[in-house]
Amino acid sequence: MRWLFLLLLVLNTFYYIWHQQEAPLRAKDVTPLSLYKGAQQDIRLLSEAADAARDKGKANQADDGCLYLGGFARQEASQAVERRLAGMDIKFQSLPKDSSDSAGYWVRVAPESRRWLDDSQLKNLSKEFNELKHKIMPCEGVAPAE
Repeated sequence: MRWLFLLLLVLNTFYYIWHQQEAPLRAKDVTPLSLYKGAQQDIRLLSEAADAARDKGKANQADDGCLYLGGFARQEASQAVERRLAGMDIKFQSLPKDSSDSAGYWVRVAPESRRWLDDSQLKNLSKEFNELKHKIMPCEGVAPAE
């Protein structure tokens, strides 16, 4: 047993020395942002971008899409979110689960009701429903016409 311990000790020592012989890792070179050219050179907050678009008479970029809530594996969880949205007087549309799509059940919030759901309310909903995800996608062509 003593010999086995000494053998392992010697092997660890050789392994440590061998590891120290390798070249140390270099820090990764990072290109500064000022070297990038083009339209994306200036960085603006989303709220600033929305204000600038509103000032120019354009539609707000946040209003261009529809808000989708869901991603639930079970329909019961989706129905619970629908009941919660109905309690908040928010108009929504249930989307049927596509058999070829494994993304789950989704609910589309009506564009006129989207302004009632801000970030804090979405955080509260995501705390209440663990699987809840939210996406902003184009309204047309996403949901089947009924």
